[in-house]
Amino acid sequence: MKINIAFATTDGAPQYVEKRRHEYTNEEKKKADLDNVARDILYKTLDKNMFSKIKTCTTAKEIWEKLIQICEGNDETKENKLTVAQQRYESIKMKDGETMAVFDERFSAVVIELTSFGKKYSNRELALKVMRALPREWDVKTMDMRDSKDLNKLELHDLFANLKAYEFELETRSEAGPQHLNRQKH
Repeated sequence: MKINIAFATTDGAPQYVEKRRHEYTNEEKKKADLDNVARDILYKTLDKNMFSKIKTCTTAKEIWEKLIQICEGNDETKENKLTVAQQRYESIKMKDGETMAVFDERFSAVVIELTSFGKKYSNRELALKVMRALPREWDVKTMDMRDSKDLNKLELHDLFANLKAYEFELETRSEAGPQHLNRQKH
């Protein structure tokens, strides 16, 4: 934008008009080029429905702000989403017949959502929450882990890797159980 010297306002405030491309400084040209690249990237990632909502925006910054408003909502909406995510976190339990891999995905999705709202949990809090969410048959394993691991340093992916290994071990034992006993009798 530049001041329109051909037009004077009665209150003394300058009127601005858009600069033409040939009037840009080198710095303004670089910024305009970067804005064009950013807009192009944003346009290419949007479906037709979303594009129709931002097509009147003139800069990448305007597009980005509009997308945030559309996707995240206002402060009240964000607060409601955070409350719902916290409720899911607090009530999460491993379901009957659910594998550790599926539970890992479900738990991690809730944690990622909470993180996106600015809610952070320590490694210890996450580990204890996972352990409390497991069925009673996992009590021996979780008590052993509480005793043998520093939960402050135990990363969530390491915890789930350990639990998945234990789950595999249990499955292997249950499959080999009766056959193993039969072989010993002979």
